[in-house]
Amino acid sequence: MIIPQLIIGSILISITVVIHAVCLDFLIRWIEKSKNTARLILKTQWKMPLIVIAVLGVFLAHIIEIWVWAIFYLLINVPEITDFEEALYFSTSSFTTVGFGDLFLAKENWRLVSSFQAANGFILFGWSTAFIFEIIKKLYEDDSPDVT
Repeated sequence: MIIPQLIIGSILISITVVIHAVCLDFLIRWIEKSKNTARLILKTQWKMPLIVIAVLGVFLAHIIEIWVWAIFYLLINVPEITDFEEALYFSTSSFTTVGFGDLFLAKENWRLVSSFQAANGFILFGWSTAFIFEIIKKLYEDDSPDVT
């Protein structure tokens, strides 16, 4: 049962990476287009709303990715997961690498895939952190004085 778990885990990771890339690309393009309008309307406080939107956009991407994994757990009929709320709970705790341990999959029931989800979440959260820092850097680089 290891090979199917490796294949399906890799497919799910690929799907979530594509979702993440599309969402972050959309966010950076939207922020770039909105900078001037925000500057005109909000004057000195124009950066804060753009940063908040970036963070919420990244959070939405993570929610979508968590739901993809939760739907997978429901579709394969894991005995330990009986309804969508439980699938979402397990998916969220795995994706965030919290892994409370109050709900876990048996060895024969896709246990390896759930560890793939934790690695997937770890990587995507790191990517998100770098993205948010890059957005902040881009928004504030206009304010930095020239050192030449």
